[in-house]
Amino acid sequence: PEVCLRLEVGPGAAVRSPLAVQNGFLHMLVHSYTAELFMSFLTNLGPFLEDEIIPEVIPMEIEVVDAKITLKDDSPRVYPTSPGPVPITLAVDHVVVKRRDDGVFYVTAPQGEGSPKREKPVSALREQKAPAGGGSAAPAAGTRGLQLQEVPELQRELQTMRIALAEANMDKARLLQEIRKYNPLFQL
Repeated sequence: PEVCLRLEVGPGAAVRSPLAVQNGFLHMLVHSYTAELFMSFLTNLGPFLEDEIIPEVIPMEIEVVDAKITLKDDSPRVYPTSPGPVPITLAVDHVVVKRRDDGVFYVTAPQGEGSPKREKPVSALREQKAPAGGGSAAPAAGTRGLQLQEVPELQRELQTMRIALAEANMDKARLLQEIRKYNPLFQL
């Protein structure tokens, strides 16, 4: 089958998530799925997704394996002699979308035997290649070792700051989109 769905509710779903006991847990597997969609289909989904009532959060896991979706532009042509836009094909080897109890969707690659192994950070490689003893003076070697120890910490801090900045930018974009829904001419 191309699509498999499973909904778990009750005490047995507690293994998946604490919220799943009450609201349920949805597990969906899409395998070897191929579809052709018109762009108007996607643009007309907006009114169906908007709702004045905030829905209950249902934890879920959607796994997409070997899927291919082709998007075709069916909008009216501006120039009748133009050949028109080329269809866009989106091919997905394996991706997992998870929604946790907080209501946030997380897009991840599967972690397992077939997934590529992560490479060591550059700073870890530098530490391994640095000679333990050498012809340099003791103060210079001590300073270099201190600098190499600080590099991973600084990289972690930098990564944390990048994530925080990305989240702030996403919040800003979401708020601007919400404001423009009520006032399309709003400029920041």
